[in-house]
Amino acid sequence: MRYRLDSSWQRFGAVVLAGSPLRLFRTTAAGAGVLDELEQGHGVDRSVLVDRLLDAGAIHPHPGDPPGSVIADVTIVTPQLRTDATSRAHDDGRITIDDGSIPPLADATHRLPVTTGPAAARNAARSFVHTDIVVFLDADVEVADGWLEPLLRHFDDPRVGLVAPRVGGEPGSPLDLGDEPARVRAGTRVSYVPGAALVVRVAAFDAIGGFDPTLRFGEDVDFVWRLDEAGWRCRYEPSVTVWHEPRGSFRARLHQHAGYGTSAAPLALRHPGALSPTRSNGWTAFAWTAIAGGHPVIGTAAAVGSSLALGRKLPDLPTSASFRIAMKGHLLAGRQFAAAGRRVWWPIALVGALVSRRMRWIALASVMVDVRATPTDVAYGWGVWKGMVRHRTLGPITPRLSAWPGRQPRPTGPSGRQPRPTGPSGNRRLPDEPRRVPGADGR
Repeated sequence: MRYRLDSSWQRFGAVVLAGSPLRLFRTTAAGAGVLDELEQGHGVDRSVLVDRLLDAGAIHPHPGDPPGSVIADVTIVTPQLRTDATSRAHDDGRITIDDGSIPPLADATHRLPVTTGPAAARNAARSFVHTDIVVFLDADVEVADGWLEPLLRHFDDPRVGLVAPRVGGEPGSPLDLGDEPARVRAGTRVSYVPGAALVVRVAAFDAIGGFDPTLRFGEDVDFVWRLDEAGWRCRYEPSVTVWHEPRGSFRARLHQHAGYGTSAAPLALRHPGALSPTRSNGWTAFAWTAIAGGHPVIGTAAAVGSSLALGRKLPDLPTSASFRIAMKGHLLAGRQFAAAGRRVWWPIALVGALVSRRMRWIALASVMVDVRATPTDVAYGWGVWKGMVRHRTLGPITPRLSAWPGRQPRPTGPSGRQPRPTGPSGNRRLPDEPRRVPGADGR
């Protein structure tokens, strides 16, 4: 099989730094040969090293390769609730589950007696699925001819449980996760995929019991995270794009984002720590706190000093490379803190701005980082706080801080392929790497 290198890929001889979060891979001479083949775009055999690179998000399957045993027989399922936007007929043989529409949808495969949400509607379709692959496709999603084939090729890997295409639509849509392929996992660059279009292995669906019907929003995020926790690979394949019909008005978009925000609290209770708005090490947090507090020299010195210290803890990397990586992490942290200020911390910032001129400048700076996203970010945050009050949790607004790792020991095994933590945080993550914030079900 051929693979694409992730954009994070950096190689230093027999050592590779790549993935999301960034990981350090030390290889033997034979492993370095595999790295050569990967970089040259040649096909390579599956191996422990290749599997670890895949799981880390350092490489991605090439969608253009011919499949070995592509699964052509699939079932398409559409959960549908009668609205002006989604009440449309489909003549492609898909299973349509009417989620309690009044009046009922004509020609629906099955009708639920009351509206229960997309999770329960998708689960209700399971008894009508007799294929190995099921496609969940929302009614307001348009697809092109041949869109499924590149996604189905991923299922030649028996560990792949879910593949999702890129969902295009209005600019800045939370459903559009960009043009880079990814392994989907909480806390990474692509931490979720929307339920607007999902291709799922039925065995994986059954293994985790389907979607959680108690979640009205965020059920797709929870589904993907449970698949990942159960050991299934979940992949984002942006070489295929489907189109999601945007909301008809600005007010409707704000209402949509607020609804997404309400999913944060129940998700935080089910997956502790996965929704933290910022993830950084203590030095990064200290540096930005000092800068925000009016001490830029102290903050800059802390960032530079901690970046220099990282070189001693990662002897496999050139000092210049480790310094550059750490400084980039500190800078990206500023964007992450600004995004959190706009999205989930803005009620706190608003109160602070009433009494502090410095807080007003900080709030203004966080808005200026992305002016276009501010209205929907604020709406999302409003939904987050509503959910936190309802579920009595502060999980969605609590940052995660970690310490620096200790010096990494040299590998003692014959392969030398064990990935090592690489950033100042101890969770194998480059500090403050930008990541997607979940909360979209695509409906």
